[in-house]
Amino acid sequence: MTQLRILPRLIVSDPDRAAAFYREVLGAEEVFRAPGDDGRPTVVEHRLGGSSFRVSPVVPAWGWVSPADLGGSPILLEIEVDNPDEVAERMTAHGAEVVVTIENRPYGKRSGRIRDPFDHLWIITGEPC
Repeated sequence: MTQLRILPRLIVSDPDRAAAFYREVLGAEEVFRAPGDDGRPTVVEHRLGGSSFRVSPVVPAWGWVSPADLGGSPILLEIEVDNPDEVAERMTAHGAEVVVTIENRPYGKRSGRIRDPFDHLWIITGEPC
């Protein structure tokens, strides 16, 4: 069988700012950047643990619209971390918003939901306290 990878691409209004946010708050490592003719990146790829994701600008002509253009995000990105509270605090300190408070859940995880400054929704989860 051919090895496959899925690479989520987050469409954002400002890919440089988004790339910096994900590096600073999640510790994502930038591994690839393709500049467009205007110098703005058309794609920035990040590695986060054993996963990768990409960030690209809004390009309506290509059907690339942000969650704000759609009235919200239909996608939840889930990240498992050692300390969900610490990650949520870093995210909110950099402009994210708490949607569902991080707390111990009856299913044995500590988790909550955060909307990043680019309107993407993240479930931050880890071991309970």
